[in-house]
Amino acid sequence: MSIYVYQSFQLKQENFQEGIQNLANIKSFRNENYSHEVEILCPISGNDHTYCLIAIYEGLAEMELQNKKMFEDEKYKKMISDFFIEHTVQNSIETQLLRSLQLPPKTKK
Repeated sequence: MSIYVYQSFQLKQENFQEGIQNLANIKSFRNENYSHEVEILCPISGNDHTYCLIAIYEGLAEMELQNKKMFEDEKYKKMISDFFIEHTVQNSIETQLLRSLQLPPKTKK
């Protein structure tokens, strides 16, 4: 059962382009070095500077394992810490964990 980690935040406007580039670097680093898929979501409507990272894991155990690996990696810790400190509005980060809904198979009548 897939696990989705949806993390939204507001980017600071004063260094917006640098924030977007750092976000793209984080996405690439995670996709290349860890066993999960990361995408960046940008607004079509609503708050213009609210962006999201969505990470997709194969299950809760895989999420825990990949998070452990990421936060043991000094390069990743510096990259993500610098991004959140320098490029996001304080107190704007919200994280949600979601899972895919597994429906029972349809029975034929």
